[in-house]
Amino acid sequence: MFVNLQLVLLTLLGLNAFASPVPAPTEVEVTKRGAGLNEFLNTLLDHLPIVSQSLVDGTSVITTFDKLLGALTGAQETYNEAEGACKEWTVVFARGTAEPGNVGVLVGPPLFDALLEKFGSSALTIQGVNNYAASVKGYLAGGDAAGSKEMARQIEAVKTKCPNTKLIASGYSQGCQIVHNAVAQLQATTASWVSSALLFGDPKNGQALSNIPASKVYTACHAADDICKNGIIIGPPHLTYALNVDDAANFAAAAA
Repeated sequence: MFVNLQLVLLTLLGLNAFASPVPAPTEVEVTKRGAGLNEFLNTLLDHLPIVSQSLVDGTSVITTFDKLLGALTGAQETYNEAEGACKEWTVVFARGTAEPGNVGVLVGPPLFDALLEKFGSSALTIQGVNNYAASVKGYLAGGDAAGSKEMARQIEAVKTKCPNTKLIASGYSQGCQIVHNAVAQLQATTASWVSSALLFGDPKNGQALSNIPASKVYTACHAADDICKNGIIIGPPHLTYALNVDDAANFAAAAA
């Protein structure tokens, strides 16, 4: 079975291009990809809602869509692995507004599948940002203050406990605001220690991360995504960053 994911997405959305595009259209043999990630992508596209609403009104769409994807794919919404044994790679992830658990569903789980496929389960620790409400109020304020502080604390704790791990700081939507804010709160030596940052649907698109060089930052922002312009409209382009996770995993590997 072959699936041209970009062609399917563009057909569904009626869009012509992305600012940070999905990889060039190629036929992908499903059986050669990670089964979990491929299942997620196909389910995402099959059930993608055609919506254009303000963030306030669209939170229910996000939550409902997350619940549907979670139920259909079995995506795990909460990860707290940082207290375990040190591994070669650690990802600390901040979910998007209105998403469940501490990693959400739309980007976190598919990204983890891509990273696990790239590095292997024995090499990756996954940690979601706790004490983070992921509310509309937090987004409008530039990122939840408590979540930002907690992500900075978690990264500092990982560096202390596992100084040799390669840490990936990542977020989706408001989670990107959390990454920006958290990195700005880190000691400069800790920020420069971060192996890479992976940002999806970043409201602060174009704003540099403190003490992390641009060469270590991957940003996926679809051209029609209003959130990437610090806007408030939620549409299909903001719900489809799972299509970029393979590129992000490859970037993380190359940036280390």
